[in-house]
Amino acid sequence: MKIAYAFRRCTFYPHQGTGLPENSGDRRKFLAKVKEIGFDGIELGAMGASEDAIKTLRAELEDAGTPCVAIRGGGGAAHPRVAAANKKRLENAVHFAAQIGAGVVNSTVTTPPAFPDNKGTFKGENVSQGASRTAREEDYERTAKAITDVAKIAAELGVEISIEIHQNSIVDNSWSALHLMELIDQPNVGLNPDLGNIYWTYHIPEESCEDAIVALAPHANYWHCKSLSRVDIPELERSIFLQVPLPDGEIDYRFAISAMLAADYKGYIAIEGMRLGDQFHNDAKTVAYVKSLLAELSG
Repeated sequence: MKIAYAFRRCTFYPHQGTGLPENSGDRRKFLAKVKEIGFDGIELGAMGASEDAIKTLRAELEDAGTPCVAIRGGGGAAHPRVAAANKKRLENAVHFAAQIGAGVVNSTVTTPPAFPDNKGTFKGENVSQGASRTAREEDYERTAKAITDVAKIAAELGVEISIEIHQNSIVDNSWSALHLMELIDQPNVGLNPDLGNIYWTYHIPEESCEDAIVALAPHANYWHCKSLSRVDIPELERSIFLQVPLPDGEIDYRFAISAMLAADYKGYIAIEGMRLGDQFHNDAKTVAYVKSLLAELSG
């Protein structure tokens, strides 16, 4: 397995933000640091750009030794208000992935909250709006149809689609993900078993990370990894989750990586980077931990 950088913070003096620096000099410094701490590639969000601009960016990423290996894009099709736009976003992400040389488009199937000011909008509550618990079969059928249509386009371009397990989504645990996969049944569609998203969806996680990874590993084609520390407030039926480097959190990645190796997973481990503080210090700690586990468990 190789390690990709799904960075969520790109504040690197003098640049501030979450996306790659626009200044080419700052961008080169950022990419050099990404390579230095041990990443084999990066994940990017889909973006609108000219063909020449994409070619230039691709060359710059590859020259730095940090090629783009995955693109984020798409969205859910369960709600008719956003279904068509999200399907188009997924299709655009597929074309962008093919141009920039990324083999995977990672997509959630989230939908907007029906009641934005009510419970279930945020993580760690006792309800989750848009969840599999309240989904109808037609939600899965509509979503499967949209993904299948785009998957056929992606196959012609040599791109895979990975459906990310995600909160506020009809795919938020192992059974719902496997159910959607059965309906899609396309060889270039797989799953992203993001255990952090399962862990922080509800006040009390509805399934263990161990059960989830064992069920999902055989179907994975991309893998977001982050870890969390859970602070439970039972009186409020609420939990607060703090992101921490992988070795410091409550998700057992020794077990998870073992399960993925047993399933013969050969895709990328995409480290979902820290959102606060010195990202490089903390994310380098995660990379070192993952590499040590891979060396130990593969050997």
